[in-house]
Formats: sequence, C-alpha cells, structure tokens
Amino acid sequence: MSVLVDLRVEHVPVVDVRRPPRVSRSGWITAAIGALTAVLYTWNLASVGMANSYYAAAVKAGSVSWKAMFFGSIDPGNFITVDKPPAALWVQSLSARIFGFSSWSMLLPEALAGVGSVLILHHLVKRWAGDVAAHLAALGFALTPVALLMFRFNNPDAFLTFLGLAGAWALWSALETGRTRMLLAAGAISGLAFQAKMLQAFLVLPAFGLVYLVAGPPKLGRRIVQLALAGLTMIVSAGWWVAIVALWPASSRPFIGSTSDNSILSLIFGYNGLARLFGRTGPGGGGPGGAGGGTGFGGTPDWLRMFNVANGSQIAWLLPLALFGLLAGLWLTRKGGRTDPARAGWLLWGGWALVCYVVFSKAEGIYHPYYAVQLAPAVGALAGAGVVALWKLGRTSTWLRMTLPAALVVSAGWAVSLLDRTPAFHAWLRPAIVGGVVVASAGIWLAWQFRNRALLLGAGAVAAVTLLAGPAAYAVATIGNGQTGSIVTAGPSTGGGGLGGGGRGGGPGGQTVDAGLLAYLQANQGDAAYLVAAFGSGSSAPFIIASGEPVMTIGGFNGGDPAPTLEEFKVLVADGKVRFIVLGGMGGGQGGPGGNGSGQITSWVTQNAKAVPASAYGGTGTSSLYDLASLSERTD
Repeated sequence: MSVLVDLRVEHVPVVDVRRPPRVSRSGWITAAIGALTAVLYTWNLASVGMANSYYAAAVKAGSVSWKAMFFGSIDPGNFITVDKPPAALWVQSLSARIFGFSSWSMLLPEALAGVGSVLILHHLVKRWAGDVAAHLAALGFALTPVALLMFRFNNPDAFLTFLGLAGAWALWSALETGRTRMLLAAGAISGLAFQAKMLQAFLVLPAFGLVYLVAGPPKLGRRIVQLALAGLTMIVSAGWWVAIVALWPASSRPFIGSTSDNSILSLIFGYNGLARLFGRTGPGGGGPGGAGGGTGFGGTPDWLRMFNVANGSQIAWLLPLALFGLLAGLWLTRKGGRTDPARAGWLLWGGWALVCYVVFSKAEGIYHPYYAVQLAPAVGALAGAGVVALWKLGRTSTWLRMTLPAALVVSAGWAVSLLDRTPAFHAWLRPAIVGGVVVASAGIWLAWQFRNRALLLGAGAVAAVTLLAGPAAYAVATIGNGQTGSIVTAGPSTGGGGLGGGGRGGGPGGQTVDAGLLAYLQANQGDAAYLVAAFGSGSSAPFIIASGEPVMTIGGFNGGDPAPTLEEFKVLVADGKVRFIVLGGMGGGQGGPGGNGSGQITSWVTQNAKAVPASAYGGTGTSSLYDLASLSERTD
C-alpha cells in the first residue's frame, strides 16, 4: 500500500515586515491638522504667564498639598476652595508635581487637551460624514478663536470640552454597536466632565440621550434600560467627590468658596447652577466672573447674543454655514431608517449646538464669551459636514445647485461684518474674503456645468481658505496678546478688548509680589499657620504662587464669601495662626474687600493692629501691611 502525501502549499502572501504601512493622503492631512493645532496651542505659551492666577494658585497649592489638590483649595493651608470642582486642577497639579510648577507645566495639559479634542472631532466626523467633512470640521474647530484662547489657558473649560468630545466618542461607538458598556463609558465620562465644571457639563446630555433613544440599534425597551444604566453611571461618576465633600466634617476641610453656607450642594445648584441661568443668588458675585449678571460680560441675553459684539468674533464665524449645513443634512436624511447613522450625526451635533446656543444666549446670570468653547466642536462638525451636505443637495436638483454658493456668500459676508468691528486689524482681509468667495462660488457653479472634478477641488480649496481666513487671523492674533485674568477674549488687542468683551483681562491675572515684602513675611512669620491673610484672590494668589505657603484668602475670590466672619478671624488671630494681613490690593489685588464680614475685619484691623511701614521691607510710600502679633493671646 502506498501513501500519497500532498505536499502542495497554498499560496501565502509575503509580507515585508520591514516596510511600514502606507499612510493615505487623508492620513497625512489629518497628521498635518494635528501638527498645526499643536503648534498653535503651544506656541509662546509663556506669554500667558500664570493666566488666571485664581486657578494658578490652586494648581500651586495642589502641587504642594495632596489635600489641597483633592478639595481644589486655593492655598496649601486649605482655608477655602476655588469656585469649581477640581478635576481640571488635578491634571494641572499632577503635571506640576512631575515637571515642577511653572506656567508651562500648568498650561501644557490644556494644550494637549486641545489637540486631543481636535483629533477626536476629526475621528467622529470621519466615521459619520467622511474624510472631507472631517478635515473641514477639525480645521474649523481648531481655528475658532475661543478654542485657541481656552486651550492655552488654565480655566476648566478646556477639559470640559475635551471630556464632552470623549463622551461623544463613546456614545458614537454605542450607536454603531448597541453595546451597553460603551453607553456606560459615555455616562462615566460625562460624570467626570461634571467634576470639571459642574452643571455646564450636562448641556450635551440632551443630544446624547436623544440620538441614542432615536437611533440606537436595540429595541426601544432595551434602549431605555441602557440609558437608565448610563444615567446611574454618570451620577456615580459625578457624585462620588461631591458625596465625600458633603460628608467630610466642615471643621477639617476648606470652606466651599462662592457659597454663603459652606455647602457643596449650594455651589452646584446655586452659584454654578440656577444663578447662571437666572441671575446672581450667591454671596457677592463669588468666583471668576465677578459680581453682577451676564449683561456685564457677554451682552444682553437674547436670541442673537452669540452674534453680538462680545461673542461674535469668539465663536460665530462659521455659525451661518453650520445652520445651512444642518438644514441640508436633515433634509437629505429625512427618509432614512431609524438607525441611519447619517441622520444620527445631524441629531447629535445639531442637538449639541442647539442646547448650548439656547442656554448661552438666554442665560441671565454670569456668562463669559469664553464659555462658548463648548459650542465650538458642534459648530465645526456642522460646518464641515454641512459643506458636503450642501454639495450633495445640489446634486438632487438643478435649482438647488446654488445653495452651496449661497451659503458661502452669506458666511463670507458675515465674516466681513465681524472684521468690520476691528477695522484697523488686517484691513486687506475684508476685500480678500470678498474676492475669494466670488472666485469660489463661480468655480463651484462652473464645476457643476462642466462636471470638472479638478475645478471643483480648486474652488473648494479657495472656499475653505476664504471662510477660515477671518477666524484664523483672530486666532493667531490671540497668541500674541498675552492676556491674563478671569475675563479674557480672543482676537487682536485694541486697548478695549477689540471685541467689546470688557478689555484685555480682568480679575486675578499676572500680578506679582514684591520680593522684599515676601522675604519680610517669611522671616517674621514665626509659628503662624498662614504666611499672610489677604482679601480676595487678587491679593492672595500672588503670595501663594510665589511662596507655595499657606495664605488666607479672606472672602474667597473677591472677598464676598463669609469666610471667616469677624469673630472667627479674631479667634484665629488670638490663637496666633495669623500674624500679618494685607489690606486693599497691595499684593496685586483688585482693591478693597467685599461684604459679608470682610468690611468688619478691615475696620477691626485698622483700629487695633499695628501698621508696618513700607521701609521695613524695603518699600516706599504707604504700606497696607498690618502686624497682628499684639492681638495674639498665645504665649510661647
């Protein structure tokens, strides 16, 4: 018997492991967009300095004290917290612990969050609407002036936006697969976003819930259960830190800044909640944003607020195009099935934009134009995908072929109108935009007539450059502004802010402490728990940043919080925990103290304490430093 053995070997493709995989043209464009974003968001970061020194002081405190880092205290002595939850501060403080505290180490995580946000948006739009839409969306978002401003700053808005996009990524994966775990991930990320800026993080949730309820793959009953589980996950993710703070004995934790009753729930639902929508309800205006209502910073609340002098040049460059695109996209997908991903994308980004637009436009409390960075990803997505949708709409009928050129003309006209608000800034841009949109519109029309792909690509490139020229110019101008403080705006500096937003900076920003004064305090502090006491963060933050030592911030951000009361302060002085106090703005602050006990403390100090002459620490003129040692009852 013979045994036949088949020695034939099936053909196996030979893979050259030495050759790296080829990167597509789209991949190179994506990499270029990421690189451009990284350069813009990190270039000349030192010009921002300590940015908002209120939060910079908290970062410095977190780099010194783990307890201060956990609670978000403004100083290592844990006297009072800042007015926001600490998630964004955690990242910045960890960076400061790794690389040493500096402007660069504090702001680098913000810039990286910006690059990540742009790339996540690109990825999501590519999965939804294709390469061209993704490239345009990412560029539009990256070059939005308010985005560049905030991703180079230490306010919590940068991480709020990044986490919102990360949550959208998880949600989109749930839409594609129907898997519960991805929806739970979206809930967990949304809860973490809450710990960056409280209730503002939830502005994207109506869009998240709507799009999954409408377009999620499972049956309705399972979709409802999945959303309920995601909601519970979000509550746990958002609430664990809140629960710890609420249950922690008030005597051994810092006072909750921007509240009148030292309650974290008051901060959530009061100053950072209903007060934002309906006007001030907290003590003295509270945190960054200062006293007063929204009309002081973002203009009068109305439906066109995002287009007004304060907000328009920050966020509204592509809003008309985004609206045209949204209408076109919804019309094109009107007959799609329930789970149609194309329609789901329009619901997601349209819902995101709508809720943010309505809340920001109608908020009667404190509203700053830079809040609109949360709106920027949706505007970029709708504008980028909208261009493609408008082109497809033109293919459906001859009379609709002019919708894309019309949208370009309207958007370019709006860009020229925005530039008219700063007529001295690059005056050549306005005629260039007019010429560019004429060429682009004519090129698109001719491409329709002759069905010429090369002509279409050329016209599209001209259109993209034309519409992005204005926001790009404002974004680049922002890099050189070097704005600091709690009230900052993007764009060219014109002495009055250039944008109607209240000027270049405001509130605690780039203040410094006299070296002789700091040395005097350190040499004479003795056994006092606090290096010095000061009214408001404008006065205290420079001392904290310069020394990294406990500094008592009387009254919180602007001196308006009841922390401490006069009686409590007397006890601290009697116990020898406070020896020196600065009155007014000697430390670089914002002026005199606020109410709620601060004025009483001022009167008591001036009547009973000893004024320290400026000559004692090498200064000149009138000193605002007082020595409380004679009022202490402690004996060594």
